[in-house]
Amino acid sequence: MTHICLMLTQIGSPLYPRLGPYFTDGRRRVDYVLAYQIQKSSRAPLQPKEDPEIAAQKQRTDYHEDDKRFRREEFEENLLETGLELEKDEGSKIPGIGFLKIHAPWDVLCREAEFMKLKMPTKKVYEVKQGSNLVEKIRLFIHKVTTPLHPKVDANRPQSVKSLSHPFSREKQHLLLANGVYTSAYPLHDVSITFRSSFEVSDVVNVVNTIDISLFRKYFGEKVGLYFAWLGVYTQMLIPAAIVGVIVFLYGCATVDDNIPSMEICDPRNNITMCPLCDHACSYWKLVTACGTARASHLFDNPATVFFSIFMALWAVLFMEHWKRRQMRLNYIWDLTGFGEEEEVRQRFQVTCNADEKVKLTCTDRMPAYLTTVVMMSFMILVTFAIVFGVILYRISIKAALHMSNYPVARSNIRATVKTTAAIINLIVIIIMDEIYGAIARWLNTLGEVPKTDKSYEERLIFKTFVLKFVNAFTPIVYLAFFRGRLVGRPGNYLYVVGSYRMEECAHAGCLMELCIQLCITMLGKQLIQNNLFEIGIPKLKKLLRRRKSDMEEEVNKSLQRHEKDHILGPFVGLSPEYMEMIIQFGMVTLFVASFPLAPLFALLNNIIEIRLDAKKFVMELRRPIAAKAKDIGIWYNLLRGLSKVAVIVNAFVISFTSDFIPRLVYQYMYSLDGTMHGFVNHTLSYFNVSDFQPGTDPLQPMHLGYKVDVCRYKDYREPPSSSAPYELSKEFWAVLAARLAFVVVFQNVVMLMSDFVDWLIPDIPKDISLQIHKEKILMVELFMKEEQGKRLAARDNHNQDNCTSLPSANQSPAQPRSRPATHAVFWEKKRKEREANVAPVYNM
Repeated sequence: MTHICLMLTQIGSPLYPRLGPYFTDGRRRVDYVLAYQIQKSSRAPLQPKEDPEIAAQKQRTDYHEDDKRFRREEFEENLLETGLELEKDEGSKIPGIGFLKIHAPWDVLCREAEFMKLKMPTKKVYEVKQGSNLVEKIRLFIHKVTTPLHPKVDANRPQSVKSLSHPFSREKQHLLLANGVYTSAYPLHDVSITFRSSFEVSDVVNVVNTIDISLFRKYFGEKVGLYFAWLGVYTQMLIPAAIVGVIVFLYGCATVDDNIPSMEICDPRNNITMCPLCDHACSYWKLVTACGTARASHLFDNPATVFFSIFMALWAVLFMEHWKRRQMRLNYIWDLTGFGEEEEVRQRFQVTCNADEKVKLTCTDRMPAYLTTVVMMSFMILVTFAIVFGVILYRISIKAALHMSNYPVARSNIRATVKTTAAIINLIVIIIMDEIYGAIARWLNTLGEVPKTDKSYEERLIFKTFVLKFVNAFTPIVYLAFFRGRLVGRPGNYLYVVGSYRMEECAHAGCLMELCIQLCITMLGKQLIQNNLFEIGIPKLKKLLRRRKSDMEEEVNKSLQRHEKDHILGPFVGLSPEYMEMIIQFGMVTLFVASFPLAPLFALLNNIIEIRLDAKKFVMELRRPIAAKAKDIGIWYNLLRGLSKVAVIVNAFVISFTSDFIPRLVYQYMYSLDGTMHGFVNHTLSYFNVSDFQPGTDPLQPMHLGYKVDVCRYKDYREPPSSSAPYELSKEFWAVLAARLAFVVVFQNVVMLMSDFVDWLIPDIPKDISLQIHKEKILMVELFMKEEQGKRLAARDNHNQDNCTSLPSANQSPAQPRSRPATHAVFWEKKRKEREANVAPVYNM
């Protein structure tokens, strides 16, 4: 202990200026830093040749600086009145920046802890018994298997022992307020503590590859700790989803040669001539040329995708339930079980303060702000639709241009070129608009809206940002899945937009392959560019620019003090960007998983890197945030739950309307002569007489195939030209449509019922945790009862000792001993034994 005290005294002293963030006396630790701008030079007198307007502008600037200095001085006096200790540093090596170091003495820390009801461990410890039910055994097994990927707890701390915790209870009479005249405010990164009773930043850096949640919770607070815990659980749960997705993909690879529809398309003996894909420039083409697309589509459009969609719906429910149980376990371990009630009291106090300061607006005052927000968000959504429509026009025009090209290479892979380039353009637009929408959401959140609490403000901002970014990311995907190829028309009566632009058609194998390409490029591009590259490259670039702006050499950088080094780091902007990218990824994994079963695998590989990049960024690239307590992940859980519900409906429509799963079933069980898929391709193709083309839409090169074409085929269920109602929708169309709608209803209700059953089957709170919380309350009551009993016995002994040392007078009889405390002690000892007999012995007393 003497060695530790001596070390604490020497660290940060003038003899060791680089070892720690301390005041110049080497004793008081720097707990918080406020940075502000200082004038480089004093105001010069007015020169005879100086422009009067420029001189007046300088005087106004100096007046503004004097006003900010006066407000800082007033604010610092308020800080001193609260008991904080201050020290200024205006001679730092960063030009134009001054620092105000703040130290919170022990009395101030105790006062704040008492107001926050901060729970502290008592001397009483007890044994924590692990759960023994089936769910806990499965959880422990999965945890052991995924140890390299799942966040770990501190291995040095006994896992079977926990201290009783109890909050402070003194009253709080003052709150610290800041008035905004400082440029930045941050606590310092802790690199000076070297004794093992705490932990170092180097320790956190060393466990970046294992992500020790206990260290992150101690260092950054429960809010950041919960984020890493949630990200670890999410990454862990992606492992079974990725395995099943790979199996589904391999099943498609193994059965592609046995797929009868693909074999019929690839068979040149069928000699099926298809109608042109565009007006005038495109000519007739052979169905056999779509062989590659048909075989590739089978990899993702096979019976196994239906099973995988049901599996992912149940997986989402299991993930949410697993996280709720994990979150409850962390609440118990981190002593957050009663934090919800305390937070509600603080929020009510904040609402009262806002009412006293008269900053709340009336309903009439808020109405224009709400209307502005709704109008602006609607306008930005329309902008997203317009951008998607622009990409559609690009695909239509570039396809026509490639068909008219004289280069054989350009004409050979038209579909692949158009699909890939359009998907890349969508990706670039999504990345750019994400940044714009984030700024717009922050601006909209300040338009006259005055939420009652900071939490309400943050939730509104998160919801606005989520809506805009979700629409931005998924609008192109929704178009490919549900709208492309639906509003096309037919040969001789196509639907046109913007003049002569004919709406796009899907390939013969459907739009599922294009949907898969769009999902793959968007998901991989966002993860590689927006998530990982931006998180590594942009913070390093900003840090480099700040250093160059400060015009400091490398030798000077090494001699900077801790508060100066932290000022160069990037500011902490909250956890919303980290959660947002994971929520969008969760949507990619669940919403359209029927068309892209490899999405969980790509998400898993990304998250293995993401969790380590986030850990390194928080420790090395950003200023240390103020530790914040949180009991859960807040509104993000509601967004996840909403996405998991919507995913069931979306996947039902993808299977039913985007893929050919339902048409194949209808043909096999209603129209097939032998109960097989032979003849399915011919069944899905209608006939068109080329003499019925509208003027100016027939091909320029009708002899492109080497022979005259009288009748071409197109994918649709319509009557032939020789029927009494030519080109009208046939009865097969209505039979397939009825089957599709019936599948949506059945799939949705069955999966929802199964999900609700799983949700009901798994309790939110683990049984062992509920028992331990109950036992902890009993032990806490007994601990205070024993302490009170000890005080009464000590008071009685002191009273008896005082009576023995004084001689009784002749008129007084000796004082009789009081027997009530002994009876009281026997009563409480009897009650304690009764409780131990009624409750299972979970703890080691």
